[in-house]
Amino acid sequence: MTDGVRLAVQERGDPAAPTVVAVHGYPDDHRVWHGVAADLAADHRVVTYDVRGAGASDAAPTRAGYRLDRLVDDLAAVLDAVSPDQPVHLLAHDWGAIQAWHAVTDPRFAVRVASSTSISGPCLDHIAAWFRGSPRPEALRQAAKSAYTLLFRLPVLPELGWRSGLFGRVAARSQRMPRPVVRDAVNGLELYRANLGASAGGIRRTAVPVQVLAPRRDSFVSVSLQRSAAPFVADFTMHEIEGGHWVVRHRPELIAARVRAFVRAHGLTPG
Repeated sequence: MTDGVRLAVQERGDPAAPTVVAVHGYPDDHRVWHGVAADLAADHRVVTYDVRGAGASDAAPTRAGYRLDRLVDDLAAVLDAVSPDQPVHLLAHDWGAIQAWHAVTDPRFAVRVASSTSISGPCLDHIAAWFRGSPRPEALRQAAKSAYTLLFRLPVLPELGWRSGLFGRVAARSQRMPRPVVRDAVNGLELYRANLGASAGGIRRTAVPVQVLAPRRDSFVSVSLQRSAAPFVADFTMHEIEGGHWVVRHRPELIAARVRAFVRAHGLTPG
């Protein structure tokens, strides 16, 4: 736990195999990784956890408890518990990927993370640089995709949307996903309020090898925006893939295959 918040952690696979730590996004919990984890567990140790405010983990008592620095402290605590002596391979989606970017650009993680696979969640500081340098039509298209984030930062209204069931119905229908747990969706609104609009100050760079998997039909993050990290990563790999934002749920075999290949290229190899 960090700052008194207890985290629920799950493990599967061979403890002696390379460790993949998967970080989920919003408004999911660790179950979004079930298909991917089941595939990878054949030759990896797979660790998932519920981020603070989601699943079986505690909620943070204040908005400040959802800031990226605190979320990265949670990730460090998970690594301390499951792999204190060996580097791990991160796999992260949506807000989990935003957290992973914050981690791999933190010098504390340079020897703790062997590789990172990011899906549909760019570094927040890279976003700002991308908007400044992108052609106006591309920037406007991404701004339209991101418009919902303004709604989620409003007081009261987004809570009402989730508690009424309206947002859950829209998400389930438009994204072909189970309705989110209301408690998780409401708690996770603080991710948007605590972090969007804030800057860590300067562009964040990393020497950790990063693989970006960019779904071509992502409703919220464009392929171009996901490519924006390339200048800031020493070892950058990107694959455009078929699928929507929740490709981790809908095409787990594709995600597992890409992660398996990246792990093989960047660290201890299964078997």
